[in-house]
Amino acid sequence: MYRVSLRDLSNPAKAMVPLAFWSLEIGVGEALLTNLKLLLSVHDLAFEESFTNIYTANSLQKQWYSVLGNHDYRGDAEAQLSPLLTKIDTRWLCLRSFIVNAELAEIIFVDTTPFVKSYFQDPEDHIYDWRGINPRKHYIANLLKDVECALRESNAKWKIVVGHHAIKSVGHHGDTRELATHLLPILKANNVDFYMNGHDHCLEHISDTESPIQFLTSGAGSKAWRGDVKQLNREGLKFFYDGQGFMSVQLTQSNAEIAFYDFDGKILHRWNAFKQFGDHSSI
Repeated sequence: MYRVSLRDLSNPAKAMVPLAFWSLEIGVGEALLTNLKLLLSVHDLAFEESFTNIYTANSLQKQWYSVLGNHDYRGDAEAQLSPLLTKIDTRWLCLRSFIVNAELAEIIFVDTTPFVKSYFQDPEDHIYDWRGINPRKHYIANLLKDVECALRESNAKWKIVVGHHAIKSVGHHGDTRELATHLLPILKANNVDFYMNGHDHCLEHISDTESPIQFLTSGAGSKAWRGDVKQLNREGLKFFYDGQGFMSVQLTQSNAEIAFYDFDGKILHRWNAFKQFGDHSSI
């Protein structure tokens, strides 16, 4: 789980107005997965059991934006995307791919599960709900065009892309080759600041060695995989934690602060980037 907060400080007077502060929750997939129980319909009690009745704190009573994860496709994916769930809990919004424009930042949510070939070629015992996806190559090609167009036309100070699968990770699943091949070049060419994901049940921060992109994994809001790590000496690795936790992002016109927390709210890792007008981010 991620929390993103944005404050417009371009005008000191405006910065004092409460509406200048905007906060949201980002879900990187599988938010409705409880004890491997999948959402099977819009009437499934799993929605309230794993979302409404869990995130009850006052600080979490705000809009949630979510994408689908690979496990979500093993249930009723169409149900999770249904506006009927938003009627049950108005905080919930889940779409395949979409854009949230907050002026200061543009957040592009990408449906990454269809990129992974093995889910189609070697699904093992799993049955995936591919309604709305096939033909796969056509779906991916159109999605990549949409992402590239949105990033190219964006004038936002900060560009953020969100997906379920990691592009770069030292966790259990490691890098997602299909995303590194097809999506990453688009992110680099369009000066994306952050790529945020889940999938690996850990917390990690990797700085790209060829661009300013920061790869941020926050997949430990529930289950964590202790000791499941591939390469702690990987170049660009800033932080890795194999326990439960979450992360937050706070943005202003000139500053981004990333913080990772453990289960008890203790800060484990903090990182800042700064921008001047027209500049790309720098540490």
